[in-house]
Amino acid sequence: MSTLKEFNVMLRDTRTQGYLTDVLGEKKGEFVSNLTALVSNDRNLQACEPQTLMYAALTATALNLPLDKNLGMAYVIPYKNGKAGNTEAQFQMGWKGLVTLAQRSGVVRTLNADVVYEGELKSFSKLTGDVDITGEKKSDKVIGYFAYVKLINGFEKTVYMTVEEAEKHGKRYSQTYRSTNAYTRNNSKWTTDFDAMALKTCVKQLINKWVPKDTQMQMAVAADQSVQRDGSGTYHYVDNEREEAKKTLAEVAAAAVTDVAEEEDEQVEQDDAEYATDSTANETLFPEEQ
Repeated sequence: MSTLKEFNVMLRDTRTQGYLTDVLGEKKGEFVSNLTALVSNDRNLQACEPQTLMYAALTATALNLPLDKNLGMAYVIPYKNGKAGNTEAQFQMGWKGLVTLAQRSGVVRTLNADVVYEGELKSFSKLTGDVDITGEKKSDKVIGYFAYVKLINGFEKTVYMTVEEAEKHGKRYSQTYRSTNAYTRNNSKWTTDFDAMALKTCVKQLINKWVPKDTQMQMAVAADQSVQRDGSGTYHYVDNEREEAKKTLAEVAAAAVTDVAEEEDEQVEQDDAEYATDSTANETLFPEEQ
């Protein structure tokens, strides 16, 4: 198991310092200070492989997103990799971070996401995707979630998901949430903050299918829920391992221009593979976002 001392040794290494200088330039000092503070204040992060911590934090820096849990933009999560027998740092996007990047892209006029309470939903058209949530709220019971975007060119789209659909999605994509181990399941973000995870799902689906993605957005989509073990730009997806459980930014960019129907067919195949994955292979320690 890694320790804070090992992390500090890695960070002070001349090779690490040289790499950070090349990548960050004058921002190196601020980055090192922030990363050291982040790890020093979290015993679970101290258990992570030091290099994965550094690359996760570098991803947040490249996206210009703060790693402050209170802001909900992006997170570094300690993830116990049962197959490798170690704990790695996983980079995860928050739904607010996805909204921020979309707004920065220059193609989005408006992007909003929120919960839908009982009584607010008047109608939903499966054909057009139009959602009317102008009804009067009857209670604090959440019945669904939406994400809405309007592009500069006038294009509009809404993604709506019921609580039941969000629940199904969470169990499909997160081993921790569908784990039979109570400790693992109870510490899943899907358990501790279901609404935030459901909103992230809506926003991510909206962006993936309907919003043109610039380089930063492509990076965010590729890096989300991944572990980076070196500086090669390869993202390893440890929560839901599949036959090809890694991806490069170039591959994500290529996928962004494929036909939507082809993407959906490929996703069905990935879903089947993910269900077949041993749910006990990996466990997340105190996850923040998945």
